[in-house]
Amino acid sequence: MNKKTEKIDELIKESLSKEEAAFYDQLEEQNLIGKLGEVYRGKLGWLAIIMNVVTVLMFMAFIYCIVQFFNTENTNEIVKWASAGFLSMISMGMLKLFVWMQMDKNDILRELKRLELQIATLSRIEK
Repeated sequence: MNKKTEKIDELIKESLSKEEAAFYDQLEEQNLIGKLGEVYRGKLGWLAIIMNVVTVLMFMAFIYCIVQFFNTENTNEIVKWASAGFLSMISMGMLKLFVWMQMDKNDILRELKRLELQIATLSRIEK
């Protein structure tokens, strides 16, 4: 299957103009760092930055809760600090999940653009 994909990709690249071929090359699969960078350059980049700041604050709150958890001897205080630490961990996880979902959304959009370009190119070749 991989050879068929490469053959179709080569056929498409041959039929494209230079500008279209450059656009098609931009749609290639990115590494993790590239995907993460796209989250910050997108329309919701400002929100991703704010969420990272909040994630850092939640991590600092988690560390504070751990320190307070081990420094207290009262059982009620231990439960309160453990609950606060657990809540901060859940918050960090949810904020990270948003970033991962944005990365996945960008991947899906990139593949849709690739498919649209392939369909347009193949329909031009057949005519």
